[in-house]
Amino acid sequence: MMKPILQAEGVCKSYATVKVLQDVQLRLFPGEVHALVGENGAGKSTLIKALTGIIKPDSGHIVLRGEPLNISHPKEIEEKGIGIVHQEFNLMPELTVAQNIFIGREPGRFLNWLIDEKRLNQMAAETLSQFGSHINPSAKVSSLSVAQQQMVEIAKAVSYRCEILIMDEPTAALTDKEAEALFSVVEQLKDKGVAILFVSHRMSDLQRLADRVTVLRDGRFIAEHLFADIDIDTLVREMVGRELKSIFPSHTQISGGERTLSVQHLCVQGVLNDISFDAYSGEILGISGLMGSGRTELAKAIIGALPITSGKVLIGGVEQTRLSPSRTVQLGIGYVTEDRKQNGLFMSKSIKENIIAPSYALYSPRGFIQESRAVRDCNNLVGKMRVRAIDIGQQMWRLSGGNQQKVVLSKWLCRGSNILILDEPTRGIDVGSKYEIYQIMHELLEQNVTIIMISSDLPEILGMSDRILVMSKGRITAELTREEATQEKIAHYSLG
Repeated sequence: MMKPILQAEGVCKSYATVKVLQDVQLRLFPGEVHALVGENGAGKSTLIKALTGIIKPDSGHIVLRGEPLNISHPKEIEEKGIGIVHQEFNLMPELTVAQNIFIGREPGRFLNWLIDEKRLNQMAAETLSQFGSHINPSAKVSSLSVAQQQMVEIAKAVSYRCEILIMDEPTAALTDKEAEALFSVVEQLKDKGVAILFVSHRMSDLQRLADRVTVLRDGRFIAEHLFADIDIDTLVREMVGRELKSIFPSHTQISGGERTLSVQHLCVQGVLNDISFDAYSGEILGISGLMGSGRTELAKAIIGALPITSGKVLIGGVEQTRLSPSRTVQLGIGYVTEDRKQNGLFMSKSIKENIIAPSYALYSPRGFIQESRAVRDCNNLVGKMRVRAIDIGQQMWRLSGGNQQKVVLSKWLCRGSNILILDEPTRGIDVGSKYEIYQIMHELLEQNVTIIMISSDLPEILGMSDRILVMSKGRITAELTREEATQEKIAHYSLG
C-alpha cells in the first residue's frame, strides 16, 4: 500500500483556554487531491499552519516522507518541497507581479549583479499562462483586483515545483472561467504525482477535484472518506453537526415596500454607463455579472467612493449632490466590502472596537465612550451573529474568516443602517455560517431593511434575490424577477 507523503497524528493545539485542535489526524498521498472541509473555526487554517511549521503543536506528530517534520524557518517549507496558497494573500503590493512570483529567485545579468527584468517578466508570463491568465507581469500588485491577486498567489506557489501543494480557498475570488483554468493546472500537478491538500467551502470544487476528504468540526477530526463513497448531504451533516434541509431559508417578499434608493442614469467615466434602478425596503436586490462588469464600482459610486460623472442618486426620495462614504453612513447606508481584511476591518483592533467604529459618535455624545452601553450592545450582536470568540476584546486577526465576516455585518447592524450593500457577503465562508448569514438577512427584511447583494455565486443570487440586475461592461443588461431568473438567462445577459 502507498505510504502518505505527509501525515498528522493526534495533533493538539490550544491558545489560552481555547482548544483549536484536538486529536486531529490527516493523511496526504502523492498524486491525490485531498479535500479538507469544515465550518469556519473548525481548525482548518490552524492545521495548515501546523503542517507547514508555522506553529508547533502542543502534542501529536507530523511526519514528512517518513521523518518528523522540523521547520525552524519559513524558507525551509519551500526547501522541503511544500508550496502553499494562503487564504489571505501573502503578496508585496508595491512590487510587480513578476517580482512577487519569483521573489528571491530572480534571474540575473552582468554576473548576477543586476536583475534581468526582461527575463523575469517572461518567466512570470509563462507561469501565469498555465492558468489562461494574461495579467501584466510588470504591473504592481496593488493595482490588481482581488481575483487577479489570487491568480498571482497561485502562480507563485506553483512556480516552486513542489511535491506537496496546500491550497486554502484558492477559488474564493475567481470567476468560473479562472477557476476552471485552475482546476486544469491542479489535475496536471496531480498527474505528475504532486500531493494536493485542497481547502474549499465550494462543494462544486470538491465534486470536480477531490479524491479523498477529511472532515473537521470544532477542532476535532470527524471522519476521512474516499470522496466517491460519500454524498454531499452526509458531508454537510458531518461538517455542521446537524442537518440543513435547505441552505436558503424560505422567504416571502414584502409587497409594496417603500422605495429607499433610486439610481437614475448614473455614469462613472470609463466604468459605468447609464445605470438606472430602484431598490425597496423588505427586498433583496441581487446584482450579478462577470468579473469586470462594474458591480463593485456601482456600489462604490452609490456610497460616494467613486466620483459620479453624471446622473442622480436619491436616498429616501432626496437627491444627494455631495456623496461621500461618511455622508452615506449618516444617511443609513452600510457597505460590506468584498475584501474584508483590507477595507472592512481594523485587524489589530478588538471585536468591540470594530463593531462600534461606524457608530463611534453615537456612543460618545460628550467625547467619552459609554463603555457599559457599548459592551452590552456588542455582546448582544456577537451572540445574535453566533461569532465564535473568547470575548469581544479578542483581536480580529485571531478570528476565522467566517467570524470576521459576521463582525463586518455586526457593525452595520449596530449602526442601524436601513440600506445594506453586501459585496460578496459569503465569500470564503462555510455552509453553516452561510445559512446563519442568510437567516439574518431575512430577519433584516422583516425589519424593512433594503439589501443590495452583489455576488458571483449564481445559486446564491437565485436562492436569495427577489429581483436580479445583470451587468455587463458597465451597463445593466437585464432585470429579472425571482420567478423568471435562471442560471442560463443570467449567463446569457452577463455576456452583454
